Amino acid sequence: MADILIVEDSPDNMKLFRTLLTLKGHQIRGIPGGEELFATLEAARPELVLMDIQMPGKDGFELLSEIRASAAFSDLRVVALTAHAMAGDRDKAMKAGFDGYITKPIDIRLFPEQVADALGGDVPREG
Repeated sequence: MADILIVEDSPDNMKLFRTLLTLKGHQIRGIPGGEELFATLEAARPELVLMDIQMPGKDGFELLSEIRASAAFSDLRVVALTAHAMAGDRDKAMKAGFDGYITKPIDIRLFPEQVADALGGDVPREG
């Protein structure tokens, strides 16, 4: 299946996401924040990045901006994975350059399908 990088500062969320996606056959790498992002991307370019928006240090918007400004990684598919679920938050994320938007807490039944949609090029459904 796919090589997916998850950038998520919550160990509990990381464990859940990793478990659900590994069960679907995906190869998962996870990092807790942006400090290791570019080294991780260079070590093994993923097919998809699931990026938490609200993290200590650089947030997901800042990290996405750095990815989009990078010649080597500007075309990566990056999906926002966020608890920001208020009206307008999805539009803000999409205008910032995210390729999709999945809300937390996730629906464990829909999450693997949302990720599959993101891998296939479709915008993931809100969850």
